[in-house]
Amino acid sequence: MNATPSFGPATGVGSLPGTDAREAAKAATGSFEDFPFLPELPARGPGADMIGRTAGLLVELYARVEPSGWRLGDRPGQDTRRAVSWLGEDLDALEEFTQDYEGPLKVQAVGPWTLAAALELRNGESVLSDPGACRDLAASLGEGLRLHLAEVGRRIPGARLVLQLDEPSLTAVLRGRVRTASGYRTHRAVDRQVVESTLRDVIGIHTGGPVAVHSCAPEVPFALLRRAGAAAVSFDFSLLTERDEDAIGEAVEGGTQLFVGVVPGTDTALSDPAGSVMGVRTLWRRLGLQPGLLAEAVTVTPSCGLAGASPAYARQALAHCVRAARSLADNPE
Repeated sequence: MNATPSFGPATGVGSLPGTDAREAAKAATGSFEDFPFLPELPARGPGADMIGRTAGLLVELYARVEPSGWRLGDRPGQDTRRAVSWLGEDLDALEEFTQDYEGPLKVQAVGPWTLAAALELRNGESVLSDPGACRDLAASLGEGLRLHLAEVGRRIPGARLVLQLDEPSLTAVLRGRVRTASGYRTHRAVDRQVVESTLRDVIGIHTGGPVAVHSCAPEVPFALLRRAGAAAVSFDFSLLTERDEDAIGEAVEGGTQLFVGVVPGTDTALSDPAGSVMGVRTLWRRLGLQPGLLAEAVTVTPSCGLAGASPAYARQALAHCVRAARSLADNPE
């Protein structure tokens, strides 16, 4: 991890609406000239969803779609091949629109704990139910991410790669809220030290740049993520409570970047850009943080992925993030 990772003022979370890889890459690079990202297009179907896409990155582990979801199997099937093919299309499109690009570029994958909560073992139960399977999955994911980052780096050599691990189920894993296959019980909470250690191992594979961890769920464990080595934490600003404020203050003072989700992820009437970040300014004042730090420490994003938005709104939301970030920089107080 870089000692002083540099991020852009605004970026996307990951998913966009539609099925056209070139259109998505054009939007992701055209909207964020300082911090583009590799888009995900789940509307294409199984294998383009976040779980299927990341399952396609696994090394020596394979998954296929069952009626209940993604399940580990013995060999790669058509679902895995489709995921790999679509990722290749997305990389081709991104490469086309990032010729000569130099600067931060974000790629996303599902983190080890959300993946363990979502993938099923052969018996239909979640990988989360088996500590040994969780370890194997994290090791496979780490190796797959290392190869994936090397491929992106080869295609876009001027990019400084930022890896985003999507962990929306992390709090549920820590709190014992992930339901069993029957739906009648929940899996027991995973020990916090095990969660932290596994995250640290996966974060540690990206030796060439910083790692952000994203969760658009409530109760993001900021302190745990920082201890695990996350250089940035990405979250839905509207879900913060007073309980989170001290952890956020400590994160900023410790040099952690905040990817602040302030632009709604589904179609709505957007306020003016300054209004979108007013709550961020208010929080800053309440925490007694230096206004001059604001634009440096905050990257503005949508509140979550934009897959559920209309294409027109998605483009509008990305542009709104850029204008909101500019408002923060111009008027930090």
